[in-house]
Amino acid sequence: MGMPIEVEQRVRWGELDAFGHVNNTVFFRWFEDARIALFEEVGIETNTPTGVAPILATTTCDFLAPVTFPGRVVAGCRVAKLGRTSFVTEYELRCGEQLVGRGSGVLVMVDYGSGEKVPLSEALRGALERFR
Repeated sequence: MGMPIEVEQRVRWGELDAFGHVNNTVFFRWFEDARIALFEEVGIETNTPTGVAPILATTTCDFLAPVTFPGRVVAGCRVAKLGRTSFVTEYELRCGEQLVGRGSGVLVMVDYGSGEKVPLSEALRGALERFR
């Protein structure tokens, strides 16, 4: 796949819609699983919203092919861009060798105490660089 973060998921029966393929909302859940794996790798706390942490500001998905049951998908994630107060992630979803979805997310660093945007720390910037 070529992404520095990869999370394998099995397709669950309950994720199918009336047309017999995985509902579009599930693609975003798979992106989230890969994003949280990235957070864990770079030391971003995911359990409590305190201190400084990222908030998802924007997310997109291109649905390239349907996913059906049974099956497995691999959600990949990488850091595409580092800004002053934000960073951009890119995602790929593969079912076997087939690319079934791709997307992106913009994450803004926020001080949960004040609600204000804050710059990425040098430590976090360095950690995120490893996943480009």
